[in-house]
Amino acid sequence: MAETETDFQRELGAHGLIDPMETHARREHPSAKEYIRIFVILVVFTSIEVSIWYVRQQMGGWYLPVLFPLMVAKFSLVVLWFMHLRFDDRRFSRFFLMGLAGAVTLYFIVLLTFRTFLR
Repeated sequence: MAETETDFQRELGAHGLIDPMETHARREHPSAKEYIRIFVILVVFTSIEVSIWYVRQQMGGWYLPVLFPLMVAKFSLVVLWFMHLRFDDRRFSRFFLMGLAGAVTLYFIVLLTFRTFLR
């Protein structure tokens, strides 16, 4: 067990709720340089999304399928890096990513209901 381990973490490990080795191995947080790199990536993705929105007439019905992967990538980066889920137990990351999958599925069903892709 690590010296910096808290009583709460020892208790969770004793009940099998967390793997002490995995928690310790994933504890190091990135430097400010990595956060700036993620910020720049998010700015680039957002600029691409805004650009696509302005040229959507020229893209026809293809602008929504192009925007979806960008939306998923941005959501994943924000949740995993800025909410620090990348450094927590993998179950938390899976929980948020399953919520994302459910939201995307629901959004596609609504778009198909309104025949957005069939125009």
